[in-house]
Amino acid sequence: MIDEITFEPVESDRHVSETASLAREIWHEYFVPIIGRKQVDYMLEKFQSPEAISGQLDGGYDYYLVASDGRNAGYFAVVPNPDESSLMLSKLYVRKSDRGRGIGGKTLDFVEDLCRQSGIKLIWLTVYRLNTDSIGWYTKKGFVKVGARVEDIGKGFILDDYRMEKTVG
Repeated sequence: MIDEITFEPVESDRHVSETASLAREIWHEYFVPIIGRKQVDYMLEKFQSPEAISGQLDGGYDYYLVASDGRNAGYFAVVPNPDESSLMLSKLYVRKSDRGRGIGGKTLDFVEDLCRQSGIKLIWLTVYRLNTDSIGWYTKKGFVKVGARVEDIGKGFILDDYRMEKTVG
């Protein structure tokens, strides 16, 4: 398993750059076989470029770098909505070399702790409907499918996702 895991808020240009670099590495490895390189490249530019991440940070997203044993192993982003007592888990990605070591679970524990500290009762996320590995993982972690959404994201690409939710105790 892992020796030490830390969560560092993304607050500097260096952190934004590191996060965008991790996104390129992880998305190309994980998502190209699922949705294809053209859509991955488009989505990285639209949602995970340094400019996109900086804009999201300005718009209420909180990004964190996840480090394992002193090196970046992944990242996640959340969007709290205290008025609705909910939090959107927008991103949770772990490097291939670090998967299966409990990092995702520890990250989800950290997110749930953030919720408890803020009085938030519901975590929700969207996951591509053909991403069966992630759907299975989230289901094991207590999330349930509550609906579907289809969204045109431009350039002929569509998001075809399930919405999953988990109540925070």
